[in-house]
Amino acid sequence: MLKSVMLAVGLLVLAASADGAVQTKKITYKHGDLECHGFLAWDDAVTGPRPGVLVVHEWWGLDGYAKRRVEMLAKLGYIAFAADMYGEGKTVEHPQDAGAMAGKVRMNVEDWRKRGLAALEVLKSQPECDQSNLAAIGYCFGGSTVQQLAFAGTDLKCVASFHGALVTPTPEQVKATKASILICHGADDGFIPAEAVRSFRDALDKGAAKYEFHAYPGARHSFTVVEADAVSKKFNLPGLQYNKAADEQSWSDMQKLFKDKLGK
Repeated sequence: MLKSVMLAVGLLVLAASADGAVQTKKITYKHGDLECHGFLAWDDAVTGPRPGVLVVHEWWGLDGYAKRRVEMLAKLGYIAFAADMYGEGKTVEHPQDAGAMAGKVRMNVEDWRKRGLAALEVLKSQPECDQSNLAAIGYCFGGSTVQQLAFAGTDLKCVASFHGALVTPTPEQVKATKASILICHGADDGFIPAEAVRSFRDALDKGAAKYEFHAYPGARHSFTVVEADAVSKKFNLPGLQYNKAADEQSWSDMQKLFKDKLGK
């Protein structure tokens, strides 16, 4: 009898684990004629629509790092979708290649924004997504991307940029912004000039924008990326460095923003 009870309990535990698992899938979508390969994650233990979060990758392309962040968001109860900003699932490993690909996208700001919006539409189309409760986060190149979406007046409750280059908006763009903005910046980020920080903050202050700017002491560029140290060594880029304290604090700051704006 005891054996039967224990077996039944074990089966229930296994069933509960299966029911509560984070689900993932690749989604192919289009930006004009460009085929893109995005990555979706959600927790099927959560019932009904839940807030959606768009995730935009670093300049390397949609790699494993961005996908890990998508799964982390799913574990927090959101449905998250990683955009493929380059199309065809392209990723690169050399900084020169990454710079060239990101630079090509940045050259056409209108199309740059449309690439992000195409991915956002995919997220909104998911039955688990609450279309009225959306956010976007991005890393490096992706951080600049979510800033562009915010300044274009996209219907987002909030955006969070992690070690992203700063996009100085025009007064008209600040006025059009609907999203609350969180900038997670490395205080020792040598890739982003102090003048860029001043210009960005001045523009938002003058326009009375809703934003927070957190500069984490000792943090350099790519401070949230564990692999940054290996990349730094391989390509002699001392400006790249993982910072555990800044990584954890910035993720916590993002969660506080989401709790306030998305109700989670």
